[in-house]
Amino acid sequence: MTTLSSAEVGTDRNLRPRLASALSDIAIVAGRELRPLLHSPFSLIFGMVQPLVFLALFGPLLAGSMRDQPDGLGADVWQWFVPAILVMTTLFGTSTVGATLLGEFLTGSHERMLVTPLSRRSLLVGRALKEMVPLAGQALVIILVMLPFGFELFPVGALLGLALLVLFGIGLGSLSYALAVAVRRTDWMFWVVHQTLLFPLMILSGMLLPLETGPSWMQAASKLNPLAHMVTAERLLFAGRIDEPAVLWGFMAATLTAAVGLAVGIRAMRRSA
Repeated sequence: MTTLSSAEVGTDRNLRPRLASALSDIAIVAGRELRPLLHSPFSLIFGMVQPLVFLALFGPLLAGSMRDQPDGLGADVWQWFVPAILVMTTLFGTSTVGATLLGEFLTGSHERMLVTPLSRRSLLVGRALKEMVPLAGQALVIILVMLPFGFELFPVGALLGLALLVLFGIGLGSLSYALAVAVRRTDWMFWVVHQTLLFPLMILSGMLLPLETGPSWMQAASKLNPLAHMVTAERLLFAGRIDEPAVLWGFMAATLTAAVGLAVGIRAMRRSA
C-alpha cells in the first residue's frame, strides 16, 4: 500500500481551498456580469438579428455555387453555411467585449472591482465565461430555426462543435479584454485594431465564401489562420464527421487561442490597476 508523504498531503490540502476560492470568485464575477442581461434580455434578441439576416439573404445566394464543392460539404448549403454563421456569431460577440471594459474604465466600476478580494484571474475568466452564455443561447436558436429548412442535426457532432466555440470564444474574449486594457487611455484605438484584424481574418477563413476558388496566395494564407481551421472543424462536426483529422486541427487552433488569450488577458488584468 502506498502512502502519501506529509508534504504531498499538505500540498493537496492547500490546493483544494485555493481551487474552491478561485471557482467561487469566477462564479461571483460571472453572476455580476450576467445580472444586467437577465434583467434586459433585449440584447440577446438584438444579437440574433445579424446572423438571421445573413442566413436569410446571403445563404440563398450561395446555393448555386455550393453544389460543385468537393467532399459533399456543399451538397446542402445549410450544412455548409450554418456552422460558419455560428463561428461568425462567436467571433463578433467575443471580439467586441473589450468595449464593455472600456466603459467600466470611464465609470470607475472596474477600479472598484480591483479593490475587492476577488483575484485578477477571476475578473477575466468570469467575464469571458459570461460572454458564452448569450452566445450559446443564440447558437441554439439558430440551429432550431434552421431545422425546418433542411439543416440536419447530428447531436454528438453539434455538442462537440458548441464546445469548440466555447473554447475559442473564451480565448478571443480574453484577447479583447487585454486590448481594452492596453488602449484604455486612447479608447478609439480599440476599434481601429479590432476592424483592422477582424475582417481579413474572417475573409481568409472561408466563412462566407469558399476559398477553393480563390487565388493560391489566399489559400496559403488561410492555412496560417486559426479561424480557418475553426470553420472547417465546425462544418465537419455539424456534418457528423467527428473523426476527420481537420477536426483535431480545429481543436488545436481553439486551444492555442484560449491558452494565449488567457495568458495575455490575465497579465493585462493584473496590470490594469
